[in-house]
Amino acid sequence: MGQTIRIPSKDGSFNAYLAVPASGRGPGIVMCQEIFGVNGTMRTLADRYAQEGYVVLVPDLFWRIEPGVELDYSPEGWKRAFEFFQKYDQNKGVEDIAATVAALRQRPELDDVANVGVIGYCLGGKMAYLAACRCDVACSVGYYGVGIEQALDEADNIKGRLVLHLAGEDEYCPPEARAQIAAKLATLPRAEAFSYPGVDHAFARPNGNHYDKAADETAYARTLAALKSEIGPR
Repeated sequence: MGQTIRIPSKDGSFNAYLAVPASGRGPGIVMCQEIFGVNGTMRTLADRYAQEGYVVLVPDLFWRIEPGVELDYSPEGWKRAFEFFQKYDQNKGVEDIAATVAALRQRPELDDVANVGVIGYCLGGKMAYLAACRCDVACSVGYYGVGIEQALDEADNIKGRLVLHLAGEDEYCPPEARAQIAAKLATLPRAEAFSYPGVDHAFARPNGNHYDKAADETAYARTLAALKSEIGPR
């Protein structure tokens, strides 16, 4: 279903995985990766949203460190993933997301160039939140983002819709962090934080060790509802 394209930016260019619905057209989504790169999991998730009618671009957010990172979930994969995470410049990452949004708006497959969404998982969950704060996007959805509580001072800049999915047993986002996030989002008119009791980080990763079917289906339904409300398809 997908192909790899190049995204231009002021610092160079980088790859992105493009998934297009069977109809050939639809609303646009930028999908932000886990710390494991644009691997098979991210392509599967992009294809899933393409099947729902979306044109999806998944940028290689680690390209400044090492282009083309695709890691598995073995101990060695985890070790390398955390090394990339520690080196990653999130501010530059937001610039790359903005460049991807701009490139997406140039795609002939897009139905509505004005209203674009962002979805992210793990590291990408934090990046989706930052995109909501800093980029011109209509809807952002973050799954179990790490470190969002450290950037809540930016939340008042959010103009679009924001939905965050938080795992109740997430060691990377402990209860006090989740409480801070929920409290701040409660003050915003178009933001929601959903908590999923009893599930761990990466509960929506297909075939992952922490995958939880019930939580994934509930979060997915909420995600689609938010996207359809803000960007379609209608």
